[in-house]
Amino acid sequence: MKEARLEETESGLRPADEGWFVVNARHARWMRHEAFGAGCVFEGPESGFRQIGINLRVLEPGQPNGLYHRESQQEAFLVLEGECRLLVEGQERLLRAWDFAHCPPHTEHIFVGAGSGPCVILMVGARSPEGQDFYLASEVARRYGASVKQDTDSPEEAYRPFPELEAARPVAWQRLPWV
Repeated sequence: MKEARLEETESGLRPADEGWFVVNARHARWMRHEAFGAGCVFEGPESGFRQIGINLRVLEPGQPNGLYHRESQQEAFLVLEGECRLLVEGQERLLRAWDFAHCPPHTEHIFVGAGSGPCVILMVGARSPEGQDFYLASEVARRYGASVKQDTDSPEEAYRPFPELEAARPVAWQRLPWV
């Protein structure tokens, strides 16, 4: 297996082709969303990870990482820095650095930043060609701006009211522990 070539983008490095690679998260490509925080994107257009998805998410207090949903594949989450709320199956759990959460397939969930500063979460999920998300209207998620108005299996419909992601580092970049 050859080494992938890394290319510079406006918000960091990404693999330009298939192969193995090493990239430091400080230098990897980042995307930011005003409503849903920022994420480190390790994949490239020609080198998507077919079996697992992995990213870092940075959330400010009160900021969800997306909309309340369930997926057809399992996911695992490790809080690396700060605090967040895990909204799971209609419940709230406060998580702190080094707390680990596992969601088997079809577990309803979303994360919301908490505490006094940014929260960093390592997110890993299995992938499958037939995998699908389902977005649920949830009263607990609605309190945090993380609920759809009506249940849907369409990500386009779920996220239609929100602006697109932008290629940029997190707003809290200078306050993150590795910077």
